[in-house]
Amino acid sequence: MVQWDQRGAGMTYGRSTPSADSRLSIEQMRDDGVEVARYLAARFGKQKVILWGSSWGSILGVHMAKAHPELFHAYLGTAQLVNERENGAASYAKLMGLARAADDKASLAVLEGVGAPPWTDPRSFGKVRRVSRIYEAKVSTPAPAGWWTMAAEYTTPKAQADYEAGEDYSFINFVGMKGDGMLSQLDLPKLGTDFAIPMFFVEGAHDLVAPPELAQRYYESIKAPQKGLVLLERVGHDPNQDMMDAQYKLLKERILPLSQ
Repeated sequence: MVQWDQRGAGMTYGRSTPSADSRLSIEQMRDDGVEVARYLAARFGKQKVILWGSSWGSILGVHMAKAHPELFHAYLGTAQLVNERENGAASYAKLMGLARAADDKASLAVLEGVGAPPWTDPRSFGKVRRVSRIYEAKVSTPAPAGWWTMAAEYTTPKAQADYEAGEDYSFINFVGMKGDGMLSQLDLPKLGTDFAIPMFFVEGAHDLVAPPELAQRYYESIKAPQKGLVLLERVGHDPNQDMMDAQYKLLKERILPLSQ
């Protein structure tokens, strides 16, 4: 399994720091991912690899699967985002309903303060994400604390500084200064729903960022050689053990046999 510190993030940011005015695009990131896949296949003497993406990675993953299916045995998407306007509207409406039902004045103040999406203030996304984490935590199993302990090479002062600077740079490119970042371009159905590779999805029933009903509707529209969707009851948007177990089961039972 390969962890990719993408353009503008992590150690890649430190080794190849972009200029402050350079901009990321989904197409550029897609092409980077394709290059990584080609490199891995060549390095390990394989014709294809398995493509796996979650949340933002689920956007890149579908773009990569569409652009170069010949490189991949299958796609496994988790916390699948589909269309920014629909995802944003559904997420906001769900959060408003939950906060009102709980008479949660603090969360309501945040939500009413930013208003319904689309947003033109880059801080709005983070404010709403903090509220969604509160409500996801009520109905999902928490991940073990040890999961968030970084590997030693990522804890040096330089690595930490690069991580923080890359986070700022990537986030602004993701949401945009006026709601015009990469996220605003998200519309996976527009790419077409016919896929040349098997497509599998693992979704949290309580995902308040990528509501599962939108992912399921997208899944149902897809035509692929094989496909499958697993809906998990104690899972939100962020990973936990239930999510890992379901992904491993799919990989072992349905995806790895495709690579034989």
